[in-house]
Amino acid sequence: GVLIKVNGITDGRAIRAVYNAAREGLRFRLLVRGICSLRPGVPGLSESVQVRSVIGRFLEHGRVFTFANGGSPEAYLGSADLMGRNLYRRVECVVPVRDPQARKEVLEVMEMTWQDRRQSWELNRDGSWSRIDRQCSEQGIQELLIARARARPM
Repeated sequence: GVLIKVNGITDGRAIRAVYNAAREGLRFRLLVRGICSLRPGVPGLSESVQVRSVIGRFLEHGRVFTFANGGSPEAYLGSADLMGRNLYRRVECVVPVRDPQARKEVLEVMEMTWQDRRQSWELNRDGSWSRIDRQCSEQGIQELLIARARARPM
């Protein structure tokens, strides 16, 4: 499957590529902080696509692209959203994470972010957003990452 984190998805070509791959059965989990023109869960079009937004105290800027790649996971970090202005009018960059330990950590953080229930919203097929769990008492992903960073030896 594919797990991507960006601030926006509006580019028609990128959206059509996701829809085409989803119709072939590829699973997409998309973390989109802001605008998203893609519609998940539409029968016959995007049934294997889920879109979530994690809104916390920090405005995150990272763009992360991960691919299961048949059991050999790949991760890429970059600056580009899937928006026309980023893909066609700006100089943007996406680079592979080649170091195995760094890649493992990127994949773990992406999965932790996807699993967040405290600060997450899910995009419905009609374009509306629903809170994942209003009553969740678990720490949100940003608090978990702060604690993780503080626990690291300096």
